[in-house]
Amino acid sequence: MQPLPDHLARRRWFAITLTRLAGTAGAVFGLVLIGRSHALGDRLLGGAIVLAALLMVATVPRALAHRWRTPQP
Repeated sequence: MQPLPDHLARRRWFAITLTRLAGTAGAVFGLVLIGRSHALGDRLLGGAIVLAALLMVATVPRALAHRWRTPQP
């Protein structure tokens, strides 16, 4: 098996990093929504956004890395 070209490896690394950043931004957005709202529905929505974003940060980058892992010879 030939090694991956540098541009492909760099593109995959950026995809994983952007996934982490997007999840972190989503969690911050959820926290802002929780902090600024007074209605229960908005607070629940903010909590759901935080939980979904944290789940995304925990699972999606790992799944992408597993999918793109170089096979062992």
